[in-house]
Amino acid sequence: MLAASFVLVVEVLENLAFLANASNLVLYMAEYMHFTPSNAANSVTNFMGTAFLLALLGGFLSDAFFTSYLIYLISAVLEFLGLVILTVQAHSPSLKPPPCNAETSTTPCQQVGGSKAAMLFIGLYTVALGIGGIKGSLPVHGAEQFDESTPQGRKQRSTFFNYFVFCLSCGGLIAVTFVVWIEDNKGWQWGFVLCTIAILVSIPIFLAGSCFYRNKIPCGSPLTTICKVLLAAILNSCLGRSSSNAIASTATSPPPPPTRISKEEEESEEEEPNTKAIEPVATPSESLKFLNRAVAKRPVLNLLHCTTQQVEDVKIVIKILPIFACTIMLNCCLAQLSTFSVQQAATMDTRVGSLTVPPASLPIFPIVFIMILAPVYDHLIIPSARKVTKSEMGISHLQRIGVGLFLSIVAMAIAALVEIKRKRVATENGLLDSPNPLPISFFWIAFQYLFLGSADLFTLAGLLEFFFTEAPSRMRSLATSLSWASLAVGYYLSTVIVSIVNSVTGHSKHQPWLSGTNLNHYHLERFYWVMCVLSGLNFLHYLFWANRYKYRSKR
Repeated sequence: MLAASFVLVVEVLENLAFLANASNLVLYMAEYMHFTPSNAANSVTNFMGTAFLLALLGGFLSDAFFTSYLIYLISAVLEFLGLVILTVQAHSPSLKPPPCNAETSTTPCQQVGGSKAAMLFIGLYTVALGIGGIKGSLPVHGAEQFDESTPQGRKQRSTFFNYFVFCLSCGGLIAVTFVVWIEDNKGWQWGFVLCTIAILVSIPIFLAGSCFYRNKIPCGSPLTTICKVLLAAILNSCLGRSSSNAIASTATSPPPPPTRISKEEEESEEEEPNTKAIEPVATPSESLKFLNRAVAKRPVLNLLHCTTQQVEDVKIVIKILPIFACTIMLNCCLAQLSTFSVQQAATMDTRVGSLTVPPASLPIFPIVFIMILAPVYDHLIIPSARKVTKSEMGISHLQRIGVGLFLSIVAMAIAALVEIKRKRVATENGLLDSPNPLPISFFWIAFQYLFLGSADLFTLAGLLEFFFTEAPSRMRSLATSLSWASLAVGYYLSTVIVSIVNSVTGHSKHQPWLSGTNLNHYHLERFYWVMCVLSGLNFLHYLFWANRYKYRSKR
């Protein structure tokens, strides 16, 4: 836990730098780079989606060629360089388009272009590359510090994932309050400076724990193993085999390559004689029998020679993919928090006493709730569940993910009901076409934020631990990165669903549900009901796969 604590502190600083830009970047693109609202929104969505998808690259490199330790350091330096570029551009007027006021100027504002646009996107996507590498390596590096052969080590690892989400929220809280206020009131260059300092400080903090870290030795490309097993199974099946080329038996099954063990690990094994050794798999399992054809005495090509262990590893990866797919819909619902929910709040009364809360600060509700719920979950809910279920985990990974998916259904239903109430208030007060705030508190929107924040806590922490625990050791970084890839695909899918809804509902006599400039004329409540139904169907789909799944410990 001492080694993992360095990772947790680093995560606070890393997510501070990321979320400060992600939550407010659309304003910078629109007001200072003069993008149109739609282009600014698309640019931010592409930036966030790319950053999360690049987590797969970070995870792949951690498994295949480098350690997660080294990938984090390289990624942090890349994000630092990208933020330096953005800081220099935000500070220098000559590197931005000339300032203008669209309301008073007779000529349209000039959108950033040429070398200035190139500088903007080089800085932005260098940051995205660094973020992807960090997301793909940092949680795995922290989880690798625990001894999974002991119950105490597994419990501590579960606690680590809970507090990883907690620290992620801590960084987000500072980002959406202090850093966003600095950007809006003191200048964007100072906001970028704070993010740059946060990443710079995280590097020596991470290095300070080097003497405590345990680093997994890379085992080669996991994608190569997956492709080799799939191709061998297909070719051996299509080209046919004689009886002498049957699936290798226990006696002839080649053993897996020896694992490289450092001197320190040998000494630790001598001190811990109860540690269970990893035994090679002798015969292929009965599940996904098609892949068993990859194990042959005489393969079609020598390059496609596969061991039983490799086949079993690929089976595990294939079995966790349906769980990954079922979480995409939840992240699609989470995308609404930064789009329609913020626009709803902008039409409502955002005053809290004498203080006026900007709608962009609404993410503080789920962030604070996660920060409260994470310790409660780890110190109260889990110990109670262990006593009731008499199991080591208390609540299994798949049960945690399922709770999160169910809460997303409730959140979308609440969002629809709140929108019905908001529009009723607008109608009763004759404010459907008025730009004035409605006489209804924006705290009504907080309910859907709280439920989606809870869903995010259960699902993200559960996913990270599920992928890390279930994936083969040589593929853990890549598999854990699927948690972030699910978030990216969810953001992209949200845009697709909105487009489909508008295409289906837009006819010659009817306006599309989600088009126009006035949110009061939207049929947003119907859209939320659609999302609720889709989330319900997705939950049933998840139950099907979750009930069929068998944990590695039970196979």
